[in-house]
Amino acid sequence: MKITFLEIAQIELDDAIKYYNHESPGLGNTFLTEVLNTIDRIGEFPEAWHPSSKRTRRCQTRRFPYGIIYQILKHEILIVAVANLHRKPDYWKNRI
Repeated sequence: MKITFLEIAQIELDDAIKYYNHESPGLGNTFLTEVLNTIDRIGEFPEAWHPSSKRTRRCQTRRFPYGIIYQILKHEILIVAVANLHRKPDYWKNRI
């Protein structure tokens, strides 16, 4: 199934990579790998994670405090947010 990002979700990912690389060189690349692994799990088992709202689900990364918020659409999985789980909960809900 095709996986796409909302533009704002892509910006969140890019910003987090920059932040982690600033904190420690290479850590942003490790974060990206973790996010990509999480997205692969979502692609393989899109309905495996519990709903976050009526139309979204959340799959947490294993090493970082982030969740991938996504929707299962007819022909694609839409990444709605790359959410730092220490942020205000549900800040992304106005995107859906």
